[in-house]
Amino acid sequence: MIQKILSYIIPIKIFKKKSARSKTLEVTWANGELVLDSENTNYSYGSLQRILRYGLRNIGYGNILKMDHILLLGVAGGSVIKTLTDEVQYPGKITGVEIDPDIITIANQYFKLNEIKQLEVVIDDAFEFVLRTKDKYDLIIIDIFEDIKMPNFLFESFFSAHLCSLLKNRGYILFNTMILDEEHNVRNRKYIAEIDQKIFTTKMLPRIEDHNELIIIEKKL
Repeated sequence: MIQKILSYIIPIKIFKKKSARSKTLEVTWANGELVLDSENTNYSYGSLQRILRYGLRNIGYGNILKMDHILLLGVAGGSVIKTLTDEVQYPGKITGVEIDPDIITIANQYFKLNEIKQLEVVIDDAFEFVLRTKDKYDLIIIDIFEDIKMPNFLFESFFSAHLCSLLKNRGYILFNTMILDEEHNVRNRKYIAEIDQKIFTTKMLPRIEDHNELIIIEKKL
């Protein structure tokens, strides 16, 4: 494909759509691969896939292969799902929660998300889903952005405590956060300090991208 080849020289935009939730969504050929972007940041594939792959490697592919059920809050184009199924070769169930149906339409059309048989996509608000679900999960991945903004509820102790309660023993939370200023640094440290250290271990991974910081929470028991 000529667009793919040319994308090693210059990014080639092939699709653009206005979304009520995400404002502008764009699909672009960049360095030989399709990526999904919002107006100001990468939503799927590209740098975001590298970031979440780094987090999954820190948890350990061997650990992930033993898991039964993974919950993803914030699906976008599904790059972390592709990492799980294609690279890790994870065989278990994946539930993806996405509030923006426009994104899922794009993900199905350009990234073939609907061809992943073990994936169930739920169009819902992540906050509401977490409060309602009766399932327990081995791994919960949080990757929720509205362009470059993160909803405040993600960092509230009420939500984080409820989210942690959904983990199975020895389960993990992988939380992708965006750091744009010192206030965000303070926010992340406060978030970690409020996690019950008797039941959970927490760590922040060294950044591999300037503005993304990964937090990993592991349930001890």
